[in-house]
Amino acid sequence: MTTPFVTPDQVLIIGLGNPGPAYAGNRHNIGAMVADVLAARFSGRFKSHKAGADVAEGRLAGARVVVAKPRSYMNLSGGPTAGLARFFKIPPTDVIVVHDELDLPPSVVRVKQGGGEGGHNGLKSISAALGTKDYLRVRCGIGRPPGRMDPADYVLRDFTAAERKELPVDLENAADAVESLIRVGLLDTQNRLH
Repeated sequence: MTTPFVTPDQVLIIGLGNPGPAYAGNRHNIGAMVADVLAARFSGRFKSHKAGADVAEGRLAGARVVVAKPRSYMNLSGGPTAGLARFFKIPPTDVIVVHDELDLPPSVVRVKQGGGEGGHNGLKSISAALGTKDYLRVRCGIGRPPGRMDPADYVLRDFTAAERKELPVDLENAADAVESLIRVGLLDTQNRLH
């Protein structure tokens, strides 16, 4: 039997996005969409938490999990993330952040621990608030903007009709990657995905 990468206590999973219905279908919100899929897997219901996030608690892949969607805007995601990590006494190494990734083609999911933020303001905020980059990331590819479109505009646009057809499968694959990280750890998950 494989042991989870974490102390079997608990894992904090952060699904990044911007709050409110205006942003719900944006590419930038794919992390929050994956959080919804994960919570549904254990019939979790999101409740407001004083740290500034909506939180669902349950069990996934044999571990206790806290799935959270910060209610702050993306570039302020660090405050709620660090607040939840403190509240639930979860070290940064047991935090998994799910986010959109411009440097990967659509539908591609990759996992890593630490490293740079690639210009992603949500990750920059989390690294600063946690005081380390040594947390796990599930990177959900959204591709590069077409032509000369500004990446900031691109991530704040809704997925196209064609992309939305693939999106349910993409979200399930990203959720599977999160569960794999918990169940078998980083290296085995990377070997399977990469």
